[in-house]
Amino acid sequence: MDTKELKKKAERLIKQMRRDRGYLYPEWELAARMDPDFMEAYNALYRRALGEGQALNVKYRELIALALLAFRGEHEALVTHIRRAMKFGATKQEVLEAFEAAIIPGGALTFLRGLRALLQIEGEGKSRAESR
Repeated sequence: MDTKELKKKAERLIKQMRRDRGYLYPEWELAARMDPDFMEAYNALYRRALGEGQALNVKYRELIALALLAFRGEHEALVTHIRRAMKFGATKQEVLEAFEAAIIPGGALTFLRGLRALLQIEGEGKSRAESR
């Protein structure tokens, strides 16, 4: 594939990744531009893992991801995925309960990280309401 075709493929993939996620980290965009074939495969895995499932819909898949991201200490990703979970119908209470469920296997720090991210989302909501 020549350079021009590679750039076109990367641009199509970047648009698709944004549609699939509702967001796109700059790191994923860089990787898509550098190796679109790899990121195309990664995006297919993403859609399979965090898209609609046969038994679990996106909301519940995201709630599971939230617990894992909190455990790992991935704050930026955690905030992004809380937004995505809420976009797909999760309530703040459901997000909180995902972190509550993670406290025993993940520890108090997992719960705290989740609460910090939820607090950030709360602050964003207040800022938007105040600016109206």
